[in-house]
Amino acid sequence: MEETIDPPEPLLPPASHNQTKALETQLLGGERTLRRREVAAGVGVSLLSARKIWRAMGFPNIGDEDMAFTPRDQEALQIVVTMVREGLLTEETAISVTRSIGQMTDRMAVWQIEALVEDLVVEHGVSDAEARRAVVSELPNLIAPLEELLIYSYRRQLNAGVQRLAVRAEEGLASSELGRDGDEDDAPLPLARAVGFADLVSYTSLSRRMNEKTLARLVQRFENVCAEIISVGGGRLVKTIGDEVLFNCETPVAGAQISLSLAEAMAADDFLPEARVAMVWGRVLSRLGDIYGPTVNLAARLTSLAEPGTVLIDSVTASALTNDDRFVLTQLPVENVRGFGEIAPVLLGRGKGQGLVVD
Repeated sequence: MEETIDPPEPLLPPASHNQTKALETQLLGGERTLRRREVAAGVGVSLLSARKIWRAMGFPNIGDEDMAFTPRDQEALQIVVTMVREGLLTEETAISVTRSIGQMTDRMAVWQIEALVEDLVVEHGVSDAEARRAVVSELPNLIAPLEELLIYSYRRQLNAGVQRLAVRAEEGLASSELGRDGDEDDAPLPLARAVGFADLVSYTSLSRRMNEKTLARLVQRFENVCAEIISVGGGRLVKTIGDEVLFNCETPVAGAQISLSLAEAMAADDFLPEARVAMVWGRVLSRLGDIYGPTVNLAARLTSLAEPGTVLIDSVTASALTNDDRFVLTQLPVENVRGFGEIAPVLLGRGKGQGLVVD
């Protein structure tokens, strides 16, 4: 008779059904006891109006007979409806604001879960699949402190947004006349911003040769380094798209300092490849947490022209930085840039002074 050997116990046992159910109750604020029509009726709105709000929040379609909602869902719907009824927001604006909350918290939740999974993989040496099955057990003790941090960060970020978009708006528009004659394509746009891109060199070929863990480490390190430099420089990281970051800030000098620091940091990092960086000073439209306009498009085009480890700017941005001995400006040959025609790029270099200090 062959000896039967039991499989080894998993290092991190997966969460039980009861644990998963308890976590859902904790997160949703109660049991699912309400149908969608009952929630809408409880708030005094049509099902169509309620569905608009739920879609904006990112909820999937739910059938009439599905017990999918809790009293907390009804309270949340009431908050949105009350803001519209009291005239604090129009219905269109309420939908837009709700969509911003849904999209941002969705990305945040995925990011946090991935971070917890990665921690379990590294600390316990388990597989990714085992870590995902076990992470439910880690969450209950983290919900309250993470929720507190979320509210704290939201208030700080909202205040920073007020400072950027309102208090210093007129000052920024006045300074945006530097190096401009008023005939630029972006002249009608409301916000003066330095817009920059940083793009990792050879990312596509590198990603094909890397295993999953190494690629994840590269992407995370790239975003962490960029986020720190942009934050220290007084800028805002608008978004990360794989091997590229888009940022903006309020003055051409701040944009130049951030751009040079990004290029220098990538070049000095033994793990990360070098980066191409470009920055343009102009005006933008800010919507949906993103920025738009010719300034953004030109910065993206210049990034593709930059050599690894260098920073390119356009002639208007160069005019705004002229006579500032913190920077060295080198005129490059004229390039034909798609959508912009002939552009005279300028190589931005480090002049006097230390630059940004990221401690």
